[in-house]
Amino acid sequence: MIATVPLVVNGDRLNRSIDELAEVGKLENGGVCRIAFTTEDLLARRLVQSWMLDAGMTVRIDAAGNMIGRYAGLQTDAPALATGSHIDTVPVAGRYDGCLGVLAGLEVVRTLNENKIRLNHPLEVIVFTDEERSVIGSKTMAGEIKEAPEHYCRLDGTPIQPCLEKIGGNWEQIALAKRDRKDIAAFVELHVEQGGVLEHRDVLLGVVTGVVGQYRFAVDVLGRPNHAGTTPMHLRKDALFAAAQMVVAINKIAVDTPGDQVATVGFMNVHPNATNTIAGKVDFRIDLRDLSQQNLEYLKGQIEEQIRAIAAETGTEITMRQTLHILPTLAASPIMNVIEEVCQEMHLGYTHLPSRAGHDAQEIGRITDMGMIFVPSRAGISHSKDEYTAPNECTQGANVLLKTFLKLDRLYD
Repeated sequence: MIATVPLVVNGDRLNRSIDELAEVGKLENGGVCRIAFTTEDLLARRLVQSWMLDAGMTVRIDAAGNMIGRYAGLQTDAPALATGSHIDTVPVAGRYDGCLGVLAGLEVVRTLNENKIRLNHPLEVIVFTDEERSVIGSKTMAGEIKEAPEHYCRLDGTPIQPCLEKIGGNWEQIALAKRDRKDIAAFVELHVEQGGVLEHRDVLLGVVTGVVGQYRFAVDVLGRPNHAGTTPMHLRKDALFAAAQMVVAINKIAVDTPGDQVATVGFMNVHPNATNTIAGKVDFRIDLRDLSQQNLEYLKGQIEEQIRAIAAETGTEITMRQTLHILPTLAASPIMNVIEEVCQEMHLGYTHLPSRAGHDAQEIGRITDMGMIFVPSRAGISHSKDEYTAPNECTQGANVLLKTFLKLDRLYD
């Protein structure tokens, strides 16, 4: 059945759901803590599941613990249009990161159901497992789980197997959770930006061009510890001096290279870390992010050149090893075009931007067409009790999501 009047979500209901979910795991300081597989996570999943059932969806849990609500379509054999995100959090979180994407998807289904509308395609709302730490839910769905179970142990040493069992998953059958384009025709994730670009550009919506790749490296600088007072400058092998030059060089490479990449050194250890002793050893970490894998490889090569030059100049030994290698995922042009059309029809200002944070959409985009919609984060704050997106902005994002799926239902006919 096709609606005779323009469909809009119930913004009051959406924002009440956001507030109600935030009560699960609420901290005294106003933040939220729902670490994956904890009691709070289980309670939140049960709450969302009850809302899915009330909205006319069927609900299943796959082997990775992903909770999949399905609103049947008119064509029973058609691949699904899918949305969703996560409801697990960092230790001190706000109420919007991940949760908005799940609850906006739920609100889309509520709106369709109460208006007795079925799309041609089934519509799925997915609560992905443990996005904040391991991304195991979306990685499994994309067929990207290649590590042994020990890789996914919790920080306290708890094995992943009993964790998955608690939420209805099964490590032994985890390969069965893999899906492909025949199952999911397109995936669109609504998310708070977690940055300040939209606010800075004074626009309400972000059409995401893709999720950046992330390269991380561990760098060890080996010099020679010695007395700070008795060792002449020209006889030193100062590991900290060499590391400092590397930090400056990495920043300069990121600034001077054409493109939109970022490079960060945010972690460093100095040994022996004494005021009157020349540093004999330093280890630090590099975080590189960009939407172009080719550019990431170029940046890596430039850093390696600087390592060789600075090691020779300072008489130190510098080694670098890669610790993270996440490839970028580009958004599908047809989905970006549809989101743009919706924004224009709704007279909403929008801009194009990459996502510099990882999301479940990055993994799902490896197996099917992917798109993302961003709404603003006040002051660019996220992963904090001060995270805030205004109720009208949440509602606007959900309406863009609804209208996007109405158009995609025809596009992917």
